[in-house]
Amino acid sequence: MGNPARRVAIYVRISRDRTGANVGVERQERECREVAERTGWSEIVEVYVDNDLSAYSGKPRPAYRRMVADVAADRIDTVLCWHTDRLHRSPIELEEWISVCEPRNVDVHTVKAGPIDLATPAGRMVARQLGAVARYESEHRSERVTAGMLEVAQKGWFRGGARPFGFEADGMTIRTSEASLIKSGSRAILDGKSLRSVVMAWNKAGAVTAVAGQLWSIKTTSDVLTRARNAGLIERRGVVIGPAAWPAIVNETEWRGVVAILRDPGRRTNYSSTKARWLGSNLYRCGVCGGRLTVSTAGSAGGKSYRCKDAASAAGGRHVSRDAPQLDQFVEEVLITKLSLPDAIEVFQPEKPVINAQEITDKLATISAERDELGKKLGRGEITLTMLNAANDGYAKRERELQDALTKAATINPVHEIIGAQDVRSHWEGLDLHRRRAILETVLIVTVMPAPRGQLRGGTYFDPDSIRIEPAPA
Repeated sequence: MGNPARRVAIYVRISRDRTGANVGVERQERECREVAERTGWSEIVEVYVDNDLSAYSGKPRPAYRRMVADVAADRIDTVLCWHTDRLHRSPIELEEWISVCEPRNVDVHTVKAGPIDLATPAGRMVARQLGAVARYESEHRSERVTAGMLEVAQKGWFRGGARPFGFEADGMTIRTSEASLIKSGSRAILDGKSLRSVVMAWNKAGAVTAVAGQLWSIKTTSDVLTRARNAGLIERRGVVIGPAAWPAIVNETEWRGVVAILRDPGRRTNYSSTKARWLGSNLYRCGVCGGRLTVSTAGSAGGKSYRCKDAASAAGGRHVSRDAPQLDQFVEEVLITKLSLPDAIEVFQPEKPVINAQEITDKLATISAERDELGKKLGRGEITLTMLNAANDGYAKRERELQDALTKAATINPVHEIIGAQDVRSHWEGLDLHRRRAILETVLIVTVMPAPRGQLRGGTYFDPDSIRIEPAPA
């Protein structure tokens, strides 16, 4: 094995490089080169480095795979590493390594365990025993770490790591300036505002992410607002397992409502978008096809009109169009009148049913577990694919109902701020367009019906009778 003519490769790997300084792999390479020098191997053909990658995790190790390919291509005679557990801890991977090295008389030499001759049964037995021991140690260490983390989680302690936004570095003390943003952001989502509007508000306030110190994006903002930590809860692998030791920033019902809204896979485009410029854009409906109306420029004078987005696809029928300022003014007058009625509170702000958020969450978890069990039954041949699909359809319907219940329990009715005001009209005029649109969407369905062309009696072109107004469903 001490043949100086042998072509030697060095393989180094470290599972975790917390500093990014490559100190671990550099130490391994240095000790491997010392062994090569003592042994008389002068030809180091290449050093293969996998930094911050575990041999046990199953993640691809690019340098290792490249080295295996080079061994198979007869470019290497000896592989030198710090210990066999640097090469592999998976029995399957070890057997692949043996199948490549044995027919080519490639041996392995380690700094800590000495030479391992894979060309002999005894050498292969040693390699397998060392691999089994390494796997046991890794699994046992993983068990200890997992048990420790689970104990910390069950007791509600902070598990350490990067500072969470909204809290100090200890993970337990609230940072008031950031917590106020989480509160206002959660309120905004429950109020029907867009997530993008929250992102813009946080960036305008000069807030940055806790870890990277960057401006907020849709993803990072959503991640923060949907954390169980916000409600004083601790979760493990996405499942809430109990109360945390740190204080809550928002209550549990509010948090679960935010989660239900932001994680709803069928979440529609927010018609109350901050980009809207007109009261009824994407809210008013076409009386011909039921499609939404948007505002565009009409005629040489450059006036603005609501038009059906689907007018281009009309089959024989003419879709609707209305003067935008006149239609908005008419709808605003109807809204103000209805919101000023003595029974407006009973009509537009009914009491919400009391909902147990934890009970709903537990039911959702049960559905998830039952779905997993059905998948296992399908794999064992106990049920058919048709039976699985039928059951999943039922589960999906029940999940939607439960998520809707959570959302309704936490979402604030946008009319709460205007109903009961001494002067509804003055209050309405003080609202921004976003709030007006949210109220309109909650209170009314406005449908624009076809109307005769030309002027009406009195010289106007706008016909109020062609506007159908109905109460929005509760």
